[in-house]
Amino acid sequence: MRLDKLLANMGFGTRKTVKGVLKSKVVTVNGLIEKEGKTQVDPEKDTIIVSGEEIEYHEFVYFMLHKPQGVVSATTDNVHKTVIDLLEPQDQLRDPFPVGRLDKDTEGLLILTNDGTLAHNLLSPKKHVDKCYEAIIEGIVEEKDIQEFASGITLDDGFNCQSAHLEIISIDFEKEQSIIRVTIHEGKFHQVKRMFEAVDKSVSYLKRLSMGNVQLDETLELGDYRQLTKAELDSLTD
Repeated sequence: MRLDKLLANMGFGTRKTVKGVLKSKVVTVNGLIEKEGKTQVDPEKDTIIVSGEEIEYHEFVYFMLHKPQGVVSATTDNVHKTVIDLLEPQDQLRDPFPVGRLDKDTEGLLILTNDGTLAHNLLSPKKHVDKCYEAIIEGIVEEKDIQEFASGITLDDGFNCQSAHLEIISIDFEKEQSIIRVTIHEGKFHQVKRMFEAVDKSVSYLKRLSMGNVQLDETLELGDYRQLTKAELDSLTD
């Protein structure tokens, strides 16, 4: 790999601005000052130090984001703020993208990565990766709804959903609202909302709590993110 590309990937700037870093003589490769961006390095074998700090290179990045409402799950958008806009500039340089999507008005767990293989495996219906949501439902959720979700809801376009686990957390009969948790295995457009529309109810608030074995870190404020831990990443790749 070219040295300037490695430094750019690690957040030291664009390929162009990295030239200035190299010219300042603060980069060493195996103990020798290196000023040429075109120099080929092996991240696995070479010792690369910038301003006295050794660089530990990782090909991929894996972030957990607590997505807020009002932000779209896209890499670019001409109108709305995107989940990528919430990242620090050095993390944006690694070209991460959201694994699946959460609607603009939906909060909760969103995984961002530049690992296409992992993203494919998490999104493939054949993999049956659980996605758990908490929601406020306008209407009284009943046992018959639980049974219909378990049997497989048919959406308005005729799509037959896989069996889903619906759990009633609480019911406010005065407001005619229910708080529920639902676990699905697919990720069709507006799926949870459309599933409840199929049983004559509506979703007024939706939050994703987990994806696979990765749970939303509730210490993350809305709009904040962190790297996945090794244990969390391992749980997604097992």
